[in-house]
Amino acid sequence: MTFTLSTSLPFDHIDKPQEWGTMQALHEIARAVEAAGFYAGTVTDHPVPSSRWLDNGGHYAQDPFVMLSMLGATTTTLRLQTNILVLPYRNPFITARAVSSLDHFTGGRVILGLGAGYMKAEYKALGVDFDSRNDIMDEYMKAMKLAWTGEDFTFEGNGYTALGNRVLPTPAQTPHPPLLVGGNSKRALRRAVELGDAWHPFFVPKAITDTARTANLEGDEDILAAIAYMAEHCEKIGRAVPPKVIASSTYSVKAGWNAQEALDHFANLKSLGVDGSGATIYTETRAEYLEQAQKFGEDVIAKIDF
Repeated sequence: MTFTLSTSLPFDHIDKPQEWGTMQALHEIARAVEAAGFYAGTVTDHPVPSSRWLDNGGHYAQDPFVMLSMLGATTTTLRLQTNILVLPYRNPFITARAVSSLDHFTGGRVILGLGAGYMKAEYKALGVDFDSRNDIMDEYMKAMKLAWTGEDFTFEGNGYTALGNRVLPTPAQTPHPPLLVGGNSKRALRRAVELGDAWHPFFVPKAITDTARTANLEGDEDILAAIAYMAEHCEKIGRAVPPKVIASSTYSVKAGWNAQEALDHFANLKSLGVDGSGATIYTETRAEYLEQAQKFGEDVIAKIDF
């Protein structure tokens, strides 16, 4: 498979509901990104963000499985990706059921980007212990994998127990949809090796990571060091094939963007060992969005041959 590109969908913008918050908007945007050749459309996950975070540059988020279900009903080939689902927020079997249903009825198009999250106030509002989030994350990934077998399973979790339960139908993809493990910390890298199919890094400068409580990752050296660390951990635990590296959005399509610059950017990522990335389209209106999606498809996606 060649280098793949996802795009972050604009349905989190609530300031212009007629532009971004209608069924017509969803249909038009979904079909446009699919026609442009994007591999996946991505949605985020913030069920109950704090007002303080929202008022200081944060964003709203629609329910990821509701949005991806509508997206799947509108498209035929576009992959349906969470970027990211904060896994500790929900009982793992509720998540496993949602993923199984969506993947089954869309013919195997789900990509599950997962992360432990960083918003303490949101954890508190959902009644989940923030300090235990990494342990919860590991546990829930193991629990979901059992549920996706389609067989009767038992599992002893922290505060819940399965004593012979079954989830059918299984996901269309076997053994389950790709699990893209988000996070830039060494623990996240080890999690990607031990439990994931790919590492899903978020490339951000230190100024942002200071507020987002995630490890800094911005230059080529950081990427290479992280890939090397995963290779070492693969050797340590006996994993033969390292996880893929599929980045979150790394390119912004804004007024004056340059196609060759975009192609060079993605080619550089590929040269470092990155297998896929994303581009986010920023416009004021839906009409402009549709136009830019088409242009990006013609001038960038169609010309990627690496």
